[in-house]
Amino acid sequence: MVYPGANHTRFEHALGAVHLMRSAIGILKLKGLEISDEEADAVTATILLHDIGHGPFSHVLESTLVPNVPHENISLLLMEELNRQFDGKLDLAIQIFTDKYHRHFLHQLVSSQLDMDRLDYLSRDSFFSGVSEGVIGSERIIKMLNVKNDELVVEYKGIYSVENFLIARRLMYWQVYLHKTVISAEYLLINALARARELVLQGTEVFATPVFKVFLSHQLTPEDFKNNNIIAGRATLDLFTSLDDNDIIASIKEWQNHPDIILSYLSRCIINRRLYKIKISKKPIPEHKILSLQERICSHFKICDDQMKYFLIADTISNSAYNKASSEKINVLFKNNKMSDIADASDINLSVFSETVRKYFICYPKELDIK
Repeated sequence: MVYPGANHTRFEHALGAVHLMRSAIGILKLKGLEISDEEADAVTATILLHDIGHGPFSHVLESTLVPNVPHENISLLLMEELNRQFDGKLDLAIQIFTDKYHRHFLHQLVSSQLDMDRLDYLSRDSFFSGVSEGVIGSERIIKMLNVKNDELVVEYKGIYSVENFLIARRLMYWQVYLHKTVISAEYLLINALARARELVLQGTEVFATPVFKVFLSHQLTPEDFKNNNIIAGRATLDLFTSLDDNDIIASIKEWQNHPDIILSYLSRCIINRRLYKIKISKKPIPEHKILSLQERICSHFKICDDQMKYFLIADTISNSAYNKASSEKINVLFKNNKMSDIADASDINLSVFSETVRKYFICYPKELDIK
């Protein structure tokens, strides 16, 4: 909705991450690190499947469709199910994914602050969105990877590439992932599904594709996924993997004509790209402004207080390019064989990238035209 050329499916991303993983394994083996064919295949399978637990629209609907069930948990459950189907061939991949394998650096290649996942999606999204500030030297970074004391490290010659990676990650989040129009569209989508679920649970008829209707009418729990319980005649994991973006979009198109004025309004806003106006501030939104907006919304849309949440969103967004407190730091390996955190090794001040930047925003229908 913001960058017309931007395209990012989980399938494309998974294949890209696999390519980078094979490159990283090849580089590490050339540097004398012993990695067996079994380990190489397992870590490749891990990166291929690391995002398999994502549902429609990925992070946007993660807490809406299946509250309290993170996509990482679903990824693991699906990997375990596949492992049963493949007679245990994913045993080692699952150990690496859960960081229970004795060679920790393999897990870091999949999940850390400098993993193949991030290297792929930053390059991919920068290219397709046309945001050149997000360009990173992923090949250079991979060539500079090494392992010391079972920890993934970057050789000192690659320090500038890592600095560029952290800067690019910060810029991509503010310019692409947390772009104000993206936030507006995401919250409209979340609110439309929340309203549809509210109506379904009240007994109101709401169109939805068969598999989508199950998620609207049932509050699936972590236990449902863990035990792969039968819901509406089908196993939970089977239901989840049958759901995709098309189910959501097809349903929203139909909701435009629903008699419920809230659901129909939200749906028309999404389909016709009549997104909510959004204002972002470094300071909290003044209470008097929120109250003024609430009064205008009540008057314009003739709604009651408990329906205000669908028309006025006041929340925060935050981003941190590098978490120095994380156990998975980016370590730099010097020529004297000593290691240091990138934030300490860099000759530029990276402390700004370690700080969590928090911004406040307010989102409301454009019809109100309030300045």
